[in-house]
Amino acid sequence: MAEKTRSASLNRREFAVAAAAMGASLAFSAPAARASKRSWKERRDLYPQGVASGDPTFDSVILWTRCPPASGNTAAKLAVEVSQDESFQNVVATALVVPAAENDWTVRVLAAGLKPATTYWYRFSDARGMGSRIGRTRTAPADDDDRPVNFAFVSCQDENTGYNNAYRRMLYDDRQKPEADQLDFVLHLGDFFYELVWYPEDRTKPYYSRKIRDIVRYPTGRKIADYHIPVDLPDYRAAFKGYLADPELADARANWPFVCMWDNHEFSWRGFQGLTDDGKGVVGAQTRRVAAAQAWFEYQPARVRKVGNQDLNRFDAPNVVDADVAKFDYQGRIAEEPNNIAAINGLKLFRHLRWGKNVELILTDNRSFRGYLVANDDRASEPLDTSAFLDLFPQEAAEILDAGKAYNDGHPPDIITFGSKQLANYRKDKEPQSILGQEQKAWFLEQLRGAKATWKIWGNSQGSLDGRFDMKNLPPELGKWPGRDYGMLWIDDWQGYRYERGEILDFVKANGITGVTSVCGDRHCFMAGVLSKALPPQDYEPVALEFVGSSISSPGAVEVYETNVHDTEKLHALLVRRPPGKLPEPMVNFTMLHGVAASLTYDKTGDVKQALARSNPEVAPHLTFADLGGHGYSAVRASSDTLETEFVCIPRPIERSTADDGGPVMYRVRFRAKIWQPGQAPTLEREVIEGALPFST
Repeated sequence: MAEKTRSASLNRREFAVAAAAMGASLAFSAPAARASKRSWKERRDLYPQGVASGDPTFDSVILWTRCPPASGNTAAKLAVEVSQDESFQNVVATALVVPAAENDWTVRVLAAGLKPATTYWYRFSDARGMGSRIGRTRTAPADDDDRPVNFAFVSCQDENTGYNNAYRRMLYDDRQKPEADQLDFVLHLGDFFYELVWYPEDRTKPYYSRKIRDIVRYPTGRKIADYHIPVDLPDYRAAFKGYLADPELADARANWPFVCMWDNHEFSWRGFQGLTDDGKGVVGAQTRRVAAAQAWFEYQPARVRKVGNQDLNRFDAPNVVDADVAKFDYQGRIAEEPNNIAAINGLKLFRHLRWGKNVELILTDNRSFRGYLVANDDRASEPLDTSAFLDLFPQEAAEILDAGKAYNDGHPPDIITFGSKQLANYRKDKEPQSILGQEQKAWFLEQLRGAKATWKIWGNSQGSLDGRFDMKNLPPELGKWPGRDYGMLWIDDWQGYRYERGEILDFVKANGITGVTSVCGDRHCFMAGVLSKALPPQDYEPVALEFVGSSISSPGAVEVYETNVHDTEKLHALLVRRPPGKLPEPMVNFTMLHGVAASLTYDKTGDVKQALARSNPEVAPHLTFADLGGHGYSAVRASSDTLETEFVCIPRPIERSTADDGGPVMYRVRFRAKIWQPGQAPTLEREVIEGALPFST
């Protein structure tokens, strides 16, 4: 269906077609509001996964619940009511929908014909009046509305090892604000659940400092070492049901519309396309990929595209078998095996949404179309071994392997030299790596070029900001770095897919596109900075902003270093310092921002001023902030000329907070950017609002 001019709402028939395309029933707004005539009594036990809303536009939003039958295999018909008030005296839309076993008793309703920038309440009930909890949602502003847009972004909630205190804090913070400043939506950037599950009886020792929680039990599952993974549709459904039993997550989904994108754990920790590597090499996992897609479709209300029959509330799973891959497409990226193609095209999640004149949200799927990470090739393991140097990956090797035959303007080296070792360049005749794939990348670039809103928000599940150590500056007594200059902390996100990242940033620059802002998850840390195709000593030309939000509950790098890095290790001071009688200091933040000489000076003297005098200005000119140990949420306010992002950091969520406010705040730090003009570089200002920042001066 061709996209309508967004100043005019679709009619009922067009909404019915749109609802069917996304697998939803339709609740169309009536000409006049009226009081509800239904008897209603809240029975949350009959709706065990709560209610949710998702992907709002200026005139519609998707509503969701799950209502399994109390007994037998027949569910009651449900009524949904949408009201302008919480007491349902001004009901504007109603619909009837029947949960079905084939969708695990979930339902999706498109509430349409609504007013822009308006808060609505909704509820479900059966014929007896037994009702769900009341949900709250909000439509987007009309395209010509200049009001500021407020949203939060979150990711990475591992309930198996932590708690969702960040949602309780976010709910409390939002209630303290006037309505005009409250959140319009929550952007979830993936790892909504972790498919890799420990059962408490299988892992009796702590996970770092955390106890294992009994959250999910797979009906079938497969055990690998001491953990379990899902293998079929009932298993993936069990993961959603287990996680949605959490009260903080349920409250958040009931209070705001969510916009969701998946990352890797919704399918497989080591998964990409319809394939995975569970420790024995890449194998076909197409049946798991289809099962993961169906469960995601059933449990996340979103305007995504599915294949097959367009019946309401029905997912037609592609008929696939698990098949290993022997051949990739001509670019060496997408596995051409028919089951793989069917699996990844069964559900397409990349999409865009708009909030008034100020925000265009462009969501990319960074897992379904990506090629296998070339740095994981066994051929690179021994020649590029950096186990004596914190397992940092040499930047020059990453650049060569990633770009393939495009490296150095089409003149890649035959040999990659790393100290005394040499690696035959097995990528010199291959196309550059890709995360997005050709179809999605073309779509993404066109969305950037055509976006009319001031701020083009890239919902980007994986970080792009480089985190690197200037290992060339190590003193001789600590070892000589075998590489050219820098060692990289990350290799499996955009930092390792550097060529395609550069293509995107070149496109932004060449087309004079301003206001591009990447918001990310996955790294389990807070980072803020500007995006440049390259960093010193190469040309440094920032063209976009990026904010990486930390995890809701999943462990971060600092927690890992505190547990696993000991003072006897010669380079421990680059990661963690343990002053006598004090808490460990997260030196990884300081090293990433200021370089190894600064961190080693601080470790020796304990004097920040002396340490900063040794700071390397070339290691991280793009970074304004980094905390690899934080947890919490991130809040964005986008107006016609300014974008503000606030990181709200809470204590490590190893116990549930019972406080109404979710517990204490470690710090709030706000970053502010003015909209820039073509040819200008974006800049960030930083302001500490509350608390003390971690060791990241």
